Amino acid sequence: MDRLASMAAFVKTVERGSFAGAATALMISPQMVAKHIGYLEHRLGARLLNRTTRRQSLTEIGRTYYERCRVVLAEAEWAEAAGDGAKGAPRGRLRINAPVSFGSQALTPVVSRYLLAQPQVQVELVLSDRYVDLVEDGFEAVFRIGRIRESSLTAHALRPFRLVACASPAYVAENGFPADPDDLKTHRCLGYLAGRGLLSEWRFDRKGQQISVSIASQFQVNNAAALLSAALDGFGVTLIAEDLARCALADGRLIRVLPEYNPPSRSTTLLVHSDRRHTTKLQSFIDAVLKTLGPEADV
Repeated sequence: MDRLASMAAFVKTVERGSFAGAATALMISPQMVAKHIGYLEHRLGARLLNRTTRRQSLTEIGRTYYERCRVVLAEAEWAEAAGDGAKGAPRGRLRINAPVSFGSQALTPVVSRYLLAQPQVQVELVLSDRYVDLVEDGFEAVFRIGRIRESSLTAHALRPFRLVACASPAYVAENGFPADPDDLKTHRCLGYLAGRGLLSEWRFDRKGQQISVSIASQFQVNNAAALLSAALDGFGVTLIAEDLARCALADGRLIRVLPEYNPPSRSTTLLVHSDRRHTTKLQSFIDAVLKTLGPEADV
């Protein structure tokens, strides 16, 4: 059997948690996945997976072998990509991570247009607000909002991530506009639940003066799209990503409140490996992102 194919089947089984999951991802049968792993175990003379009727788990040797297989498969893909570079033909899979709101609103249209222009590339876009490790979690590119922890990666600055305070015309008609941030204490405010809990302090800037106000939220949710839906439904005031609210603000379904007070913007960065992993497909993706979301791009 082809050893690289068997390694790919083993890695995918670990990532998907079952033979069936790996089979679906690789478009082969579960029986073939089992044969690939059996081949590796026979070749190594050791069991890689502990199998029960309910779950599979890595053996100690399996954990070490899994990490080595990921490196080997990545090296093989990068080697093939070098040939693509000579032909100018980006191809293969790109695994990318981004925060949920940014990824679903700002990034997804960029990815769609990029794939139309590069039909031989496949993108696996994983949206999550949890911190992921570019190397250990197997991503070729990750998007970060806010402070960057990694210093060994190549960073591409994008346009800032901006928030906007807004509400529906129906809510404003019933409750009026807040005159200043302190007035938000008497308004219904939609609360965003981040990974560390409720973001109960809203911050604004007016002519260089920093203003903070603590808001009470009857409705709290950990998804920005749900915040948008509740605001459109007239429930209350929300502090939400400008990209997410842009269409609703443009057509009048939402109205900006406190227009003289600006919520602080946060840096947005695209991080990639700093070594030879700059394959043709990755570089073409970086170029597409910078063209649309870079600091000089039109909003």
